[in-house]
This record gives sequence, structure tokens and C-alpha cells, in this order.
Amino acid sequence: MSGVDRGQDGVIRRKVNAVRGEILEGGPGADRGWRLALARAARDQLKAALDVKSMMLSRVSLAEVLELPPSLSLLAVLEGPGEGLGMLAIAPDLFPAMIEVLTIGRTQGAVAAPRKPTRTDAAMLAPMIDAALIDLEVGLAEEADLIWAGGWRYASFLDDPRPLGLMLEDISYRLLTAEVDLGHGARRGRLMLALPAEGRGQAPKRHSGPASGDAVALGRAFADALADEVSQAEARLEAVLTRLCLPLSRVIGLAVGDVLPLSAAALDRISLEGVDGRQMAEGKLGQSRGLRAVRLCAGVAPKARVRHDPDLTHIVAPQPTSSTFSAPQPPNPTEPPLTFRQSA
Repeated sequence: MSGVDRGQDGVIRRKVNAVRGEILEGGPGADRGWRLALARAARDQLKAALDVKSMMLSRVSLAEVLELPPSLSLLAVLEGPGEGLGMLAIAPDLFPAMIEVLTIGRTQGAVAAPRKPTRTDAAMLAPMIDAALIDLEVGLAEEADLIWAGGWRYASFLDDPRPLGLMLEDISYRLLTAEVDLGHGARRGRLMLALPAEGRGQAPKRHSGPASGDAVALGRAFADALADEVSQAEARLEAVLTRLCLPLSRVIGLAVGDVLPLSAAALDRISLEGVDGRQMAEGKLGQSRGLRAVRLCAGVAPKARVRHDPDLTHIVAPQPTSSTFSAPQPPNPTEPPLTFRQSA
């Protein structure tokens, strides 16, 4: 059968299947999942980019499964639910590029002459094949295609395609044909995944109906208890006067009495920051009951820059027995006292 005849036959077959209500191409399900699974497996196992240019899902007979893979393709036999067998074929112009990526980290510029695949090739690509099949199964956990596309793993390699007709059952198969390129267009080829059309795997997991009243009440009680625990947890905030960036060599050489200039600092613009460095609020530095305290300021934009105060231009490195900052002077008795919140 010529390539044109085969293409026309495929179009006619897909139209007939559409009339029968068999949606085999273009919809969500195994075709979409297999596209994503191949890309992720190549990324994780080959450390290479694989782009699926096109994907087609069709139903074929055993005779078509045997004649569709090109000569010298790498043929991997797959095991699945119910002692079923399937097949994955990697085109002869694609699997050598995958081996090149695994061995030298990239694909060679020139396309090498087609060669016969070996058991070593299959052993090197088996982890990628299993990773793609597992990813496909996980992606179909809640879809109907899980029955026929889930539970498959790499089993063995065939260096001769002739025994394949005796190994596979004479039944109809679902065929996923992917046209891909590897390494951002460095090499292109085709992968064909053929699995028994009548699925023998487990049914997809369905979302359960609304929870009973007891379950809802239990969930609310748990949420309330969790909220109480979280609200009582400690949250550490740091009052930051300013931040200074210095070379490491200067920091190592700091000694008692050294002066560090503060180009932008103000006692009335103290930044309160979380442990991740994100600004939560701003306040003013003062006193409360003889302790340093910060009064929060309302309406301050997050991550606002502190303004420069000409009266506060430097800080002297502390003596070993002294505190980093001197305690502010008490407020003038003749002035009305200010109320400060004590810092946590």
C-alpha cells in the first residue's frame, strides 16, 4: 500500500469511527496525556527538550500494527493489566539521537546512517519509556482512557520484528502516533504506542458525592482547631532601621571603634520585616515603660524607602559590654507623653 493510499485509508477510517461515536483524535485523554508524558520523560531522563509536533489516536488491527513501524525501528514490548502485551516503536532516525544525548549530552549535527538497534540501546532507553508510561497513567487517573492506557511498563526488546506477530494477540489496538523533534529541532522522528483497544486495567477514580453532615461537622471542627493553633503560634518580626551593604573584606576587618555611615535612616521610619525579608509595616522608634518600643504607623505603602535624616549619619561600633543601640532619652515632661506599643 502506498503512502497516499494509506493516508486516505486513515482518513476514511477516522470518519467511520466518528460516525460510530468513537472519538479517537483531537480530544482530551490519552493523546493529550501521552504528549505531556513524552516531554516530561525526555526532560527528566534524557535531560533534553522533546517537542511533540503532532499526535494522532486511531484504532488499528494487528496486521497494521506489524507493518506500520519503519524498518530498523527500536521495538519495545510492554506488559500491562490482565497479562496483556503492547508495543512501543521508536523510529530509526530518532532513537540514535536519544542515545547520543545519554552518552555525550547532545545530538550530533549530522544525521548518521540508520543502524539496527541493540539490546544496549533498549536498556538505556527503558527508564525513559517507563517514566513516560507512569506519567501517562498518573495523568489519566480520573479519565476513562485509564482503562486501556494505564498500568503499562517496559518488558523486553525485540531485535527482530518477526516474532512480534506471534507475541501480540490478534485483536484491535489503539495506536498513538507522535511526531516529535528532539533538542529543539536537532533531530525529528516518530514514536508509535500500540495498546489493546479493549482495556483490562482499573477503572478511573471518580469524585465522591457530597459529604455527609457528620463529615462536614468534623471538617469544620478540625478547621477551627487548626485556626486556634495557628493563631497562637509565634511570628517573629525584626525592626530594621536601615540596611547596609559592605564588601566581605571590609566586614571581616571590622574592629571596635570603626564607624559605619548610614546614608538613609530615620527613627520615625522603622521597617518591620518578617523572617523572609518582606516588609509588613512601618513605625516610629520610642520608649514604653523604660523599654525600646515601636509605634505602628497606618497607611504606609509596603516596602517604602526610609528617608534620610541629616542628624543620624553614622553609628559607632559597640564596645563588647555595651548594647548595639543606645536607649532613647525619656520624653520631655512638659510635653504630652506619646503612647508606644511594646515590640514583640
